[in-house]
Amino acid sequence: MTGFNAEVRPGLRSARSVCAMNLEQRFRAAGRDLRLADFDPSDDAGLDKATAERLRAADLERMRALQERLYAEGRQALLVVVQALDAAGKDGTISHVMSGVNPQGVRVTSFKQPSSLELAHDWLWRCSQALPRHGEIGIFNRSHYEEVLVLRVHPEHLAGQGVDPERADAAFWTQRLKTIAAWERHLGTCGTHVVKFFLHVSREVQRERFLARAAEQDKHWKFNAGDVAEREHWDAYHEAYEQAIRATSTEDAPWYVIPADRKWLMRTAVAGIIVEHLERMDPRFPEVGEADRARMDAAVAALEVEGT
Repeated sequence: MTGFNAEVRPGLRSARSVCAMNLEQRFRAAGRDLRLADFDPSDDAGLDKATAERLRAADLERMRALQERLYAEGRQALLVVVQALDAAGKDGTISHVMSGVNPQGVRVTSFKQPSSLELAHDWLWRCSQALPRHGEIGIFNRSHYEEVLVLRVHPEHLAGQGVDPERADAAFWTQRLKTIAAWERHLGTCGTHVVKFFLHVSREVQRERFLARAAEQDKHWKFNAGDVAEREHWDAYHEAYEQAIRATSTEDAPWYVIPADRKWLMRTAVAGIIVEHLERMDPRFPEVGEADRARMDAAVAALEVEGT
């Protein structure tokens, strides 16, 4: 399989579509029955690296074309949520998957420790401010799910939101998850399609990546001793992710558990699944009405006369 081009080779486009559908079905989270232990972080989906990279190249071309339609149409938006434990590859995946699109129609937001302004508002406020406009693809590098992940593992941080950590019982987190599900449902009714990825890295590969950062001088800026300390909470984070995905993976705002030990597979899977969702959204170029076409014809005629 060489010369992959989704726009000019229909047979290969068909192969791309079949593979993307298979990846979507393979990695889609079931919701209430989800167990992360059932997902293998080293899964290669039956692909080799060269084939996966050709598939991804085809998907990036298709994504570019679909994004142009989405931007021109201006009636829908796509919100892509990327969550993971440290060193799973969030930044690299976003960079590779969005490498071919027009930056004018893409907004990437990385959520760090909340500011005093953000803490002065409700806990969904800062994510609401970063939502994509109609016509855009929005990428959340971490997201509103930090409010039921990091804070669930470290409830002492709730004090910064004016919440007594002692109140953070099971019912408290259930209510937060219900609020997230309702918010995402609201976004869907307003034209913003939501798709969510958990990049699932194994504990051993995370350790290897931390060591690789420490060994390479140009990567020292990415090394954070606090990230290593968080490994002590590995099981607690996975339990928090399971609870969140079970409660909020829906038909309209699905979660995908993407194996992250093989970066080439992870990037191919994310690209293919995003394209599948864009195709379902079916963005279209606006139709030109008769009055606008008449004005265009008149303007073209004037330009042609000007050139004589």
